[in-house]
Amino acid sequence: MQQRPSPTEWFIPEHIRQQPEQMIRARTTVGVALLAGTIAPLFALSYFKLQHPAMGWGIVLGGALMLVMAFFLRISGAVTVVGYAVSAVMFGMVTWMVYVNGGILSTSIVWYACVPVAATFVSGRRAGMIWALLSFLCIGLFLFLPQYRERLRLWMFSFVIFLYVLLLLQNGISEYFFWNEFGVKYNFIAVNYLIYTNEVIGNIMESYPVIPIFSALFLVVGIITFFIVKRTKSYLSDLPTFKEKINLSLVFLSVFALSFWAIPSLAKKENSTNIFTNELQSNGIYKFYLAFMNSELDYFKFYKTLPNNEAYALLHNLLPGIKGTTTQRTITSDSLEIKKNVVLITIESLSAVFMKRYGNEKNITPFLDSLADKSLEFTNLYAVGNRTVRGLEALTLCLPPTAGESVVKREDNKNKFTTASIFKKKGYKVNYLYGGDAFFDNMESFFGGNGYNIIDKKTFTQSEISFANVWGVCDEDMAKKAIQTMNADAKTGKPFFSHWMTVSNHRPFTYPNNKIDIPGDAKSREGGVKYTDYALRQFFAMAKKQPWFTNTIFVIVSDHCASSAGKIELPLDKYRIPAFIYNPSKPKAVKYTQLMSQIDIMPTVFGLLHFDYKSKFYGQNVLQPNYQPRAFIATYQDLGLIKEQVLTILSPKQKVKQFDLKMILNSNVPKVYESHYDEIILKNPNQKLINETIAYYQTCSEILKNKQYQKE
Repeated sequence: MQQRPSPTEWFIPEHIRQQPEQMIRARTTVGVALLAGTIAPLFALSYFKLQHPAMGWGIVLGGALMLVMAFFLRISGAVTVVGYAVSAVMFGMVTWMVYVNGGILSTSIVWYACVPVAATFVSGRRAGMIWALLSFLCIGLFLFLPQYRERLRLWMFSFVIFLYVLLLLQNGISEYFFWNEFGVKYNFIAVNYLIYTNEVIGNIMESYPVIPIFSALFLVVGIITFFIVKRTKSYLSDLPTFKEKINLSLVFLSVFALSFWAIPSLAKKENSTNIFTNELQSNGIYKFYLAFMNSELDYFKFYKTLPNNEAYALLHNLLPGIKGTTTQRTITSDSLEIKKNVVLITIESLSAVFMKRYGNEKNITPFLDSLADKSLEFTNLYAVGNRTVRGLEALTLCLPPTAGESVVKREDNKNKFTTASIFKKKGYKVNYLYGGDAFFDNMESFFGGNGYNIIDKKTFTQSEISFANVWGVCDEDMAKKAIQTMNADAKTGKPFFSHWMTVSNHRPFTYPNNKIDIPGDAKSREGGVKYTDYALRQFFAMAKKQPWFTNTIFVIVSDHCASSAGKIELPLDKYRIPAFIYNPSKPKAVKYTQLMSQIDIMPTVFGLLHFDYKSKFYGQNVLQPNYQPRAFIATYQDLGLIKEQVLTILSPKQKVKQFDLKMILNSNVPKVYESHYDEIILKNPNQKLINETIAYYQTCSEILKNKQYQKE
């Protein structure tokens, strides 16, 4: 069964669909053309009713040309030409609207602002700059055309009402879809995604019925605007006097000033201890503003601290062997080093609850469940964060998550003490494999700046891509590329370390058809999980045929859970992830049930390889007898420590909360896999655990700030 293209993709030739970069641009171009062509008749109809045929026929012609452009793309495959043509048609429509509405004083002139924006999306930044220049030139020319003050007043009023209603409804729709994806109102993720427009716009176009949604939105906005204008336009005939304008302006400015005090004040008024409830009642736009302003958080300005000597004294007890104000210590083994290859597979958004052993009854991870049955399995492990960059940070730097941006995204992200630096000192070839463009989330800068050789979608030939979506090539294609890369590394005679980040289990959850029993165009989360499981089965089937297979250990772990929303800031079940280490030469089922963190994975691997090395890691070998069970979980501003059945959370403005953790037993799930807890706020805080939490996060923040986490 062939994969059925979406309505948008129908206009895109097959050879374009197989080119990820061209596919993103083609999809955006067709989306703009179809959206404009679809809503044009609705606008035209309103103008015909207003006895403005020149405006109506201009919009009809422009809309028809937009639809023609979509069909021309299907026939020709000329993405660049069609992109420029769509921008030109839009420019022509706006110019005509301005001309027939009175020139420079026409409210239609504001639509010139849309032209360079649309051109940027469909044709790139250079095209956006060109059309911006042309728009300014046209605005200048219209200065010489007649002015119609009365018509201007009506159209300006109508446009303001239309724009206001549009923004309100558009924000409501955006909040709904953001909540559907992340379970919260706007947060730093929303700000973060604005940086990567290609991936984000492509993701939206692939995941949601954009054209029907926006067509319906513009129709509803148009109807609301029509009725508001119809009921209120009589007020435009009697203009206020100068004195009345002054009085009205003072009232407006007073209300405007009051809002600057009232909105932040009201935003702090949370009437529930349930975070879920508080999120529902919060102001999404204001939360977006807060997220934008707080992308970087200085720990020492916003969080509770200890005197430095106390913080490091506590850390000395928590990390045996460290000295002074660093985490540097010597790790030794009582056995000979094992120079085995290491393959670290980080799976996108694989919550523990997706696996059968954690209670899932849909059997969507049959291969991973079977592989875990013959591996060293960590049954009580927590991801440090809720973003891919946090998982990559934990596995690469092995340190707790600090406030604000991940180290991966920071400017100072190079030449760090990483797992790669350990492997390279041991003579390993080091690779980072990613099916998408490593530019996304600053991965290219981070991994490239820390000694990794990067294999991403830019390294693929056209013949190597069988399926791709906005996030990159499917996991099967990446699996084949990984085998090629590992074969080439093995031929050098050196051991290799390869870190592979999967992409298919990500919205829009599209993948090749006829692979699993869930269609590839169903766009279901279960399908994304099951296809990734299938792709990993194929990878291991290919790996078993390679001479290096039995001399390799495989580490499988999730980057983070599929969702992080819950009743409190850091709900434990939304951070629990599966992780296990498979050794083909000694396949044996061993369950490690102690509490541990994502940052402990690689130090434990180094322990299994009996590496002697100088470490700066906060992560520890959990198989050592002096290991103290604990786990770190965090958002970009809430920093948590799980220890001794207590969750301690540090928040900005020096806030501290503690919760007693009571396991909720499920008869269908073995106790070692149970991930749900009642989180009961502690009336009598445990100061010892509060101080330990502060010690971890304070010292980590200071060490990074002072550039003490650099490789030697």
